[in-house]
Amino acid sequence: MTATDSLPTTPAGSDLGTIVVLAGGLSHERDVSLRSGRRVSQALRDRGCTVVESDVNSDLVALLRQLDDPIVFPLVHGATGEDGSLREVLGLLGVPYVGSTASASRIAFDKSIATPVIAGLGLATPIQMALPDEVFRELGARTLMDAMGESIGFPMMVKPSRSGSALGCTRVDDAEQLPSAMVGAYAYGDVAVVESFIIGTEVAVTVVDRGNGPIALPAVEIRPDSGDYDYSSRYSAGTTRFLTPAEVPDEVAAACADMALRVHDRLGLRDISRTDIIIRDGVPVFLETNVAPGMTETSLVPLALEAAGLELGEVCEDLVRQAYLR
Repeated sequence: MTATDSLPTTPAGSDLGTIVVLAGGLSHERDVSLRSGRRVSQALRDRGCTVVESDVNSDLVALLRQLDDPIVFPLVHGATGEDGSLREVLGLLGVPYVGSTASASRIAFDKSIATPVIAGLGLATPIQMALPDEVFRELGARTLMDAMGESIGFPMMVKPSRSGSALGCTRVDDAEQLPSAMVGAYAYGDVAVVESFIIGTEVAVTVVDRGNGPIALPAVEIRPDSGDYDYSSRYSAGTTRFLTPAEVPDEVAAACADMALRVHDRLGLRDISRTDIIIRDGVPVFLETNVAPGMTETSLVPLALEAAGLELGEVCEDLVRQAYLR
């Protein structure tokens, strides 16, 4: 399905209970999460919804227990919000929430697991290997780095297996840059992913399910001024140019939409996801997928919604209603 297919509409206002927007947490992406939470909270309030904003802390369980019929909209980025642990707790408490299940989130969040799973669909992925810090040290860092250069080649990308917002990610163009890149990745987790660097056009495709099945929104093309879509390029206004829909041939855009939908289905995701793709020679190559994508003023999901003629608050309310009805 595409974003132009008919969708059920939701009247302004809401008959839902209290929507608890969770944002913050203790990851390196805390600031981005808080910005996402504020934006979604305001969008839902503009729809007439009752919204409580909460951080993820020792007061959360008590808050959820004192509210009548709470529904959670998790916007916590990084490990706690995307590795399934927070969703496990919500499930234990019997609190409905927007987004993918704990088990699906765990698979999607770990790049060393998700990439081989997607490759199993016959979709294009980078050449990849995953190295735990302990193995890297005990088996000889120098020897392993030489082997990586030979098997993967340069340029390559080094990044934490379980992190987001491009934190700890480094493009490596030669062997001399590899040691510092590995250290940088291990600063954000105990497993580093080393993969071939794909040169091409970077796009992001959002998949959303408002009750009529998952649809792919128009692809957002990403053109960072610096050439690298790093943390600063993602969250500093004016440092990256976004084109929506992406300036690619129609058949390539359709292939990207198909990839995002297949990823969403294969990983067992629900409600909303965003898949990051590199288009190389007209062929989409899977990079990663996100179960709690950013909703800031420079984030890609709101741009895709706008391009599809959809309103952020209305879509978020529909996602909350989906969670409520499950």
